[in-house]
Amino acid sequence: MKPRIVLAGGSGFIGQSLSPFLLSKNYEVIVLTRAGSDDRGAVRNVHWDGKTLDAWLESVNGAFAVVNLTGRSINCRHTPENRREIIDSRVNSVRVLGQAIARCAQPPKAFVQIAGVGIYGDKGNRICDETASPGDDFVTKVCEKWEAAFDSIDAPNTRKVLLRLGVVLGPNGGFLGLLGRLTRWFLGGQVGNGRQYISWIHITDLSRMVSASIENWELTGVFNATSPNPVTNAELMRELRRALHRPWSPPVPEFAVRIGSWLMGTEASLALVSQRCVPKRFLEKHFAFEFPEQREALANIFPKR
Repeated sequence: MKPRIVLAGGSGFIGQSLSPFLLSKNYEVIVLTRAGSDDRGAVRNVHWDGKTLDAWLESVNGAFAVVNLTGRSINCRHTPENRREIIDSRVNSVRVLGQAIARCAQPPKAFVQIAGVGIYGDKGNRICDETASPGDDFVTKVCEKWEAAFDSIDAPNTRKVLLRLGVVLGPNGGFLGLLGRLTRWFLGGQVGNGRQYISWIHITDLSRMVSASIENWELTGVFNATSPNPVTNAELMRELRRALHRPWSPPVPEFAVRIGSWLMGTEASLALVSQRCVPKRFLEKHFAFEFPEQREALANIFPKR
């Protein structure tokens, strides 16, 4: 019998890459999804609502590991209602998975929780490893409540790993979905002064980090899930234009970013905040990145035709 991995919220951008990666490593993969249950494919989908214990508990019992990817996107206007949903979707899913693990006769060996580098707030040029202090904006508060819910889980027989995720670069959506389209339309200029740092990771290296967190018993606690080489927004846009064979584009001034963000239904601060994070603990564990540099990462995502 294959060891079972349960991906909570595994139907999104990250889960669509992580599921086939885990299948290739000979795991059984079950995705907990708000859509209907379906066991016709290689990946079995089991319905849950992200906050209530139900029949999905049987999928967790006896699983080798649980990976929680659940959380409403912060890429929206941060209205009071949206703020509640952003926080509740994260905190509720963590709590109910903790309750499920507590009820298991055979609890999973590992619980891997995806969180975010947003906990560090706007740090400018300061390098942030896992010991850096939190910020003071809304995204920081989301991450603090998210991590507090995970920390509060009492699971003595389950190893817990929390991955603070940076911007994920991969094909077919995610961060590069809109940005790639804008760049192809010759709108790939730097945002604002372009000096804000972006902590990024290739989707393949993220899948490998999750796999390492599942399998390596030495990994426990908090890890930055980012490339060792964060880049400025100006550097990112230059390399993206290069990968997509587009010429220089004029910068997008901050006032235009704020107007454009409002028109697209999101928050300008998401494009202007600076987070220069490094995966110190993964490097100390000798994790070998396939795509440590952005140019190679983008060349892999946008191969020459």
